[in-house]
Amino acid sequence: MKAKKQGLNTICTHVGEVPDDQFKGAISPIYLSSSYQFMDVDVKRYPRYFNTPNQEYLAKKIAALEFTETAMIFGSGMAAISHMFLAFLKSGDHIVVQNTLYGGTANFIREEFPKLNIEFTFTDGYKVEDFEAVIQPNTKLIHIETPSNPLLTITDIKAIAKLGKQNNIVTSIDNTFASPVNQNPAQFGIDLIMHSATKYFGGHSDICAGAVAGSHEHMEKIWHVSKNYGGSLSDFTVWMLERSMKTMGLRVKAQSKNALKMAKWLDKQSFVKTVYYPGLKSHPEHKLAKLQMKSFGAMLSFELIDSINSDQFMKQLQLIKPSISLAGVESTILSPTQTSHALLTPEQREAVGISDGLIRFSLGIEEAKDLKQDIKQAIKTIQ
Repeated sequence: MKAKKQGLNTICTHVGEVPDDQFKGAISPIYLSSSYQFMDVDVKRYPRYFNTPNQEYLAKKIAALEFTETAMIFGSGMAAISHMFLAFLKSGDHIVVQNTLYGGTANFIREEFPKLNIEFTFTDGYKVEDFEAVIQPNTKLIHIETPSNPLLTITDIKAIAKLGKQNNIVTSIDNTFASPVNQNPAQFGIDLIMHSATKYFGGHSDICAGAVAGSHEHMEKIWHVSKNYGGSLSDFTVWMLERSMKTMGLRVKAQSKNALKMAKWLDKQSFVKTVYYPGLKSHPEHKLAKLQMKSFGAMLSFELIDSINSDQFMKQLQLIKPSISLAGVESTILSPTQTSHALLTPEQREAVGISDGLIRFSLGIEEAKDLKQDIKQAIKTIQ
């Protein structure tokens, strides 16, 4: 049965398994060799070429999940996105970038592109008109992130893909927050889909990895750049990632269900000023999210009322962990100004609506009633 005709959990479990031809084990064997035979073989394998057995087969799983022709695994999400950018941008080229974006990506663009004479424009907003307004004759790439980190803004994927094709511009998306469980940008026409695989692919807060998926033509360009920069992932970590992805469908669906419950509950609490979650009908892009997402994801953000200090609140939590990163099976919480967007200046954060009091909430698989109780006891303690 072809992967595209299989269900989500079947793809997660079975596609991309490395065959154990010798012992017929139920799981993929690990090939830890960094040196392979080069004579009389169909593939000359080398870890830096992204083609060891474990690398090759995990890429098939990711491609199947994103409905693309192929994929590549990298040592981190930033390795994935930087190699993707550098494959399609050279000196004198221009990229259009969404303004509501992960802080690490924005910092990479602002710090590294001027050194390479690559021009860039951050949009004023995240509507298709905002992207169209800043396209230049030398624009080679349009990059979006939806839902965005940390304010969960929603960008019209289909409209951006159409804009790119009308102008002969490659389009790319950071699909980390949604994951392939909730959103498949290739089905809307986006050319390249990248992930911080550290997050929902790994899902247990013990893996650092990245991924890019796309057509054979586009991924060939990325491979030619990536083999020179050396951002490959160790095969043991690749094996751990393949193992973790077997449960991704189950995990993300449970986490997304929790997020919707918690967003609705937080939205009704007197100690909460604002909740940012596309699953809420009050979210400005709720209808758009319903069109392009299967579920609304497991991430939300919120702001407490001015009389409650967000740092004091986070310190009083007993179950929810104040912790960097996201998407583990355990619920975590953080301040974007101190972590994910700390590399941006206060002025840059203010321009995209990230306040010092903003709290980003990554939902795990715990019972929602226990998460609610933890938040209530923390608020009661500091009041």
